[in-house]
Amino acid sequence: MVKTPSQHRTIPLLENGDKLNRYEFERRYNAMPNLKKAELIEGIVYTFAAVRFRSHGQPHGWILGWLGTYEAATPGVASAVEPTVRLDLDNEPQPDAVLLINPEAGGQARLSDDDYIEGAPELIVEIAASSVAIDLHAKEQAYRRNGVKEYIVWQVLDRKLTWFYLEQGEYLELACDSNGILRSQIFPGLWLAVAELLAGNMQSVLTILQTGLQSSEHEAFVEKLAPFS
Repeated sequence: MVKTPSQHRTIPLLENGDKLNRYEFERRYNAMPNLKKAELIEGIVYTFAAVRFRSHGQPHGWILGWLGTYEAATPGVASAVEPTVRLDLDNEPQPDAVLLINPEAGGQARLSDDDYIEGAPELIVEIAASSVAIDLHAKEQAYRRNGVKEYIVWQVLDRKLTWFYLEQGEYLELACDSNGILRSQIFPGLWLAVAELLAGNMQSVLTILQTGLQSSEHEAFVEKLAPFS
């Protein structure tokens, strides 16, 4: 049914700081087509201002390039930019990027009939301005509680990247190997040269990723997913 202007006015505006459940959040969000991005985190609404180039837009693009390269070489997984994720009744974020295993291949998230992610993607990436952002507080707790297996937070202004992995219901920090490379525990071959990423050297970041994609563990992962691709 097409909504008329008078019908739209009967629905309250979505405001930063509103305390809502997921259903009311979606109702108000859908009635505001000009609102680019809003999230529901632990029952609180967060709306977002324009995106700056160096502190978010460009780093976001680099992460998408890294994940997209992995997706292209790994049939059975999918990446997305800022998808709506229905985690629970109090949490409906739009992460900066996600990487998930397709449900047919045993992934824990599903696509709803209206084309939203339901459940926890295996990997979520957030680009944060600094350590005081909600990404390292309320979001981290919501992702942990809902079973997001790996969570990356890039604190651009602090020049720091943290990769968490879920173990026995708690997030632990993934440690670099002797070469300064972070290696996913859920997505074999997804390797990240942290220092190179922070320096903006994407050529080296993708070179290291290609090394991971040529590893025996990535080959075994692709073979495992092949029947479902």
